[in-house]
Amino acid sequence: MPSNNDAEPAVEADRAQQGGVQSVDRALAVLEILARDGHAGVSEIAEEMNLHKSTVSRLLTSLASRDMVQQNSGRGKYQLGFGILRLASSIPGRLSLVYEARPVLESLAQEYKETVNLAVLRSNFAVNVDQAMGPSMLATYDWVGSLTPLHATSSGKVLLAALPADERGRILEETGLPARTPRTITSRDKLENQLLDVSRNGYAVTRDEIEIGLNAAAAPVYNHTGTVVGAVSISGPAFRFDPETTPGLLETLKQAGLRISAKMGYTLR
Repeated sequence: MPSNNDAEPAVEADRAQQGGVQSVDRALAVLEILARDGHAGVSEIAEEMNLHKSTVSRLLTSLASRDMVQQNSGRGKYQLGFGILRLASSIPGRLSLVYEARPVLESLAQEYKETVNLAVLRSNFAVNVDQAMGPSMLATYDWVGSLTPLHATSSGKVLLAALPADERGRILEETGLPARTPRTITSRDKLENQLLDVSRNGYAVTRDEIEIGLNAAAAPVYNHTGTVVGAVSISGPAFRFDPETTPGLLETLKQAGLRISAKMGYTLR
């Protein structure tokens, strides 16, 4: 008959395994918070997860060591790191989209000296999967990995406009139209009218809608079936960047979307 001493190693191993599972679960919860909010500090995460700040700090340190999160030196807050993008890039469809779009993003960023992003639809949000930075000394926020609201961003409006009405309605029912700034569109009717313009014009423009002082424009990216699979956008500070008055920008942006689309097998009909 086994003694109590014989059982102790098995009990300890089981406890260690449970502790490991709990740590993984907590780490994933941290990543989900950062994906949802864009960035957060130790105190904010600890409060939401009902954990001690030292526990959250250890989790963030571990995630940062694998490049899953990175700390913003200016504000001391954390955001998703490029390690997340490496994992996401293993999804074949998105990998090819990011790969094919990269030269186009870089070309736009150099030409207009602003930030250029590639976004796709995921879980009722626009997720930015790649970014090219212009040479400007005053760059905008690093949006890679961020989940942004569809109704308040130029990329999001391009993605929304391409959806069937019933699917778009379902998403908007689930997410609502929360105001991110005083200029965010919070009326369903006004948004739908704007989305009709996006479909007709082939681009979307936003001013101060997700962040005061930030302007942006986006155009669709199609796959070989003609389905919109992404949006390419360009954004910059309002004091120097207005997509509708910058000569040729909107047409160049639309052509950039079509160039990426052609690489994805799309043929203009």
